[in-house]
Amino acid sequence: MKKFKYLKISNTKKLRYIDNYFKKKLYIIFLPGFMSDIEGKKPQTLFRYAKKNKLGFLSLEYSGHGKSSGIFTKGNISTWSNETKEMIKKIVKNNNFILIGSSMGAWIAINQFKYFKSQIKGFLGIGSAPEFLTRLMWNKFPKKTKKELITKKKILIKNEGYEYPITLQLIKDGKKNKVLSKKINLNISITMVHGQKDKVVPTIYSKHVLKIFSMAKRKVVIIKNGDHSLSNQRPLKKIIKELDIIVKDVI
Repeated sequence: MKKFKYLKISNTKKLRYIDNYFKKKLYIIFLPGFMSDIEGKKPQTLFRYAKKNKLGFLSLEYSGHGKSSGIFTKGNISTWSNETKEMIKKIVKNNNFILIGSSMGAWIAINQFKYFKSQIKGFLGIGSAPEFLTRLMWNKFPKKTKKELITKKKILIKNEGYEYPITLQLIKDGKKNKVLSKKINLNISITMVHGQKDKVVPTIYSKHVLKIFSMAKRKVVIIKNGDHSLSNQRPLKKIIKELDIIVKDVI
């Protein structure tokens, strides 16, 4: 895989990323999920697709993720969305692009529409999890867990073999980043891919996302027996197939 790079965002922050640079071509931007990095099968597969099709590509690790600087528990949706915005401005510049958001990455992708509406030409979600901090965590926490989080400001949550440090400031910030009641009027292709057996984020969340884009060409693709990450060969092939349809619609 191509060598990873670092972009200095401020005196104290540098973010790791991978790109395939083109001055005037369509870009694919992959936004990873919560606690994910850019060394996994999804970013690698999408990078190879971009390279093969002579398209620009960008994927980044938010602060506190992977090998980017920063402490994970100090980050939140606002911070990671702003970092993504800055990275797009510096790397993708004025090029048009298609957003791909995995899990939390889909939430961060939706936040980019307010900055790059005219440049975004398509959106593909993978196990999309907008507003998961409130809807799938805080609202479902027992009173004891809520009390512990309010008192200690940080707790560890275990879910389907994953362990997440959750902070009170992260939950509070999530409530400020509501997107599911928004309306984005763009006539672009929006495809949501979701695993039928996703035990982390219910498939209904992909349908919630489509409601935001009432004027778009909308589609939900449910991967039979698919899990949350959709990182195995069969779902990855399906993701690339769906991306290719969006790319051909744009070009």
